[in-house]
Amino acid sequence: MFLIVTKHLIPKGYHGLAVFPFVFIKNSADKENMVFLNHEKIHLRQQMELIIIPFFVFYLTEYLVRLAQYKNADLAYRNISFEREAYVNESNLEYLKKRPFFSFCNYLFLEK
Repeated sequence: MFLIVTKHLIPKGYHGLAVFPFVFIKNSADKENMVFLNHEKIHLRQQMELIIIPFFVFYLTEYLVRLAQYKNADLAYRNISFEREAYVNESNLEYLKKRPFFSFCNYLFLEK
């Protein structure tokens, strides 16, 4: 994982963005935030599993489906399976050591 601090690539309201093998962060202080970094590392693992480009196609497609479902951009974002997995497990710094492949699939059909 390579950390790059940039204010220009991160959408308003977000702290970071993972694009394998990089994690772009808005504030250099987030380099020390282990929970935040774990969240982004989970995304990097998801991207590797789906060979990067298909991850982003799947992510965008699921976002659009969730947007149609919830009619709310933030709720749609938070209900993407990749985000659900990352948010649920971000505080568990040991999660990636035991995480089975394609674990995000367990979060596809959960209701919020």
